[in-house]
Amino acid sequence: MKPVRPSRRSLLRRAAALSASAALGPLIPGTARAAPMRLRLSSSQANDPKFANGRVYYENLVKHLKAGGLADRVEVQFFPDNQLGQEIDVINSVKLGVIDMMVSGSSISANLVPLVGTFDLGYLFDSFPQQTKAFEAGAAKPIEDALLKGANIRIVSWAYNFGSRSVLARRSARTPEELNGLNIRTLPNPVITECLKLMGAAATPLAFGEVYTALQAGVLDGLEHDPPTIVASKFYETAKFYSLTQHNFSPLATYFSETTFQRMEASLREPFLDAARKAAADTRAHGLAVEQEALALLKSRGVTVLEADKEAFRKRVTPQTEAFLKARPEAKPVVDKIRSTRV
Repeated sequence: MKPVRPSRRSLLRRAAALSASAALGPLIPGTARAAPMRLRLSSSQANDPKFANGRVYYENLVKHLKAGGLADRVEVQFFPDNQLGQEIDVINSVKLGVIDMMVSGSSISANLVPLVGTFDLGYLFDSFPQQTKAFEAGAAKPIEDALLKGANIRIVSWAYNFGSRSVLARRSARTPEELNGLNIRTLPNPVITECLKLMGAAATPLAFGEVYTALQAGVLDGLEHDPPTIVASKFYETAKFYSLTQHNFSPLATYFSETTFQRMEASLREPFLDAARKAAADTRAHGLAVEQEALALLKSRGVTVLEADKEAFRKRVTPQTEAFLKARPEAKPVVDKIRSTRV
């Protein structure tokens, strides 16, 4: 019999029921120990164990929960490939406590708390190691505080998207002139959309789950994303030129509903947070390792990988940061901290 994929509506109903069940803390018959707390972890990416950051983070989290002795107290259920809905719907469900966790780039939460959009400014980071240095120096703390206060969402760990974001398109986009007029999908986020517009693209915000069919239909000329995601989602089947603009080193956030965190037993909180951070560290190392492998795979799939004129793009995008800081002066300490960690 052919397996039937559950609808998103039924999955959300099931998630809500599990949330209520976990909140009650039922006992296992014949024992004094409560049933494990069940957490739903959502990702928009494909269920790929090597190239999809959501799956990699999930496996690392389960590993560290087990190592920390929490395997029988916390059960994480993984829902990849937009099974619980498009990212904008999921982040709102995390805010409300209907979905417990979400692994995604920082960009999606800027729709709830605009200050998070600081991390989407073009050419803000020079590399992922610099990003970690900046976060360890405190650059992420104002963002975390704003998201907790403004959206009821706790960041429990930071990792990397698996490579910097560059432009995959039907033709070369090595320079602003070549990129000019190409209809490029961006995240549904005003800062990163403005970045691509300044670079020269006709930027089109679109939910991740709709990108492949839009590329197939010719509605889009391309998208901007990291190499492993392009491999995992098979976007290389629809566009064959990958120009290494490297305009954004996007941080990968583990979003955790504060509602869920508050109903977690006090004795579980710190061990869980420790496991979440260790999972992120492993995921960062994995992401750095697979970027070059993904680029090689793209070449083997017929994609032409091109060096882009990053300085020309950087020059075009530079005014965006100053305009953003003028509109949101609270972002200045974050930007200053990041700039101070550049080599």
